[in-house]
Amino acid sequence: MSTGNGWGNAVLLIAAGLVGAAGVAAAASASHGDSRNLGAIAMICLAHGPALLALGLAGRGRVLRLSGLVLAMGTLLFVADLGLREWLGHALFPGAAPLAGAAMILGWLGLAIGGILALRKG
Repeated sequence: MSTGNGWGNAVLLIAAGLVGAAGVAAAASASHGDSRNLGAIAMICLAHGPALLALGLAGRGRVLRLSGLVLAMGTLLFVADLGLREWLGHALFPGAAPLAGAAMILGWLGLAIGGILALRKG
């Protein structure tokens, strides 16, 4: 992949693939039982995976790339925390879910800032 966008875009594509696969697996698992965690994992992954894919393919500029990486980190952290709660009965670490949620919010706000900056450029 030689798009000239550096390693950040490749990381976003890898995250998009992992998040998308986890979302489909969680949705399938949730359909066989009554798990609030699996439903949340599916929803978060299937909402954020396409955004990460778009950023990995077309995200230009430092602000969008950084926002995408923060969004990816928050999503993966959130999913890991909920998955551990589901299968092992404990959190990844105290406060992991709120930290991950804050990272996802910051990532989305960063995308908005990237859009505002793009408007100002031309």
